[in-house]
Amino acid sequence: MDFLKKAEGMMNNGGSSNNQANQQGAVQGQGQAVGSNQNEDYGDKGLDFIEKKTGHTMGRDTNEKITDGVRGMYEKATGKSVDAKYSN
Repeated sequence: MDFLKKAEGMMNNGGSSNNQANQQGAVQGQGQAVGSNQNEDYGDKGLDFIEKKTGHTMGRDTNEKITDGVRGMYEKATGKSVDAKYSN
């Protein structure tokens, strides 16, 4: 749970360029899967699995922010983009 809180805090307090990328990703994500599980990628499914195992539940918007933040951190650290199959 501490990891999720830390990730959410990083998303809210990140640098301005990182926030812009997260906001753009959030806007794109809103148009894709509003109330539908059809467009869930492996990152979303993995986070849902972790939520079930730990007994925590968060909203779809929060989950999208977390997975988008993790994807953004990975891309920033490696300089490589993530395949949409794993995280869109």
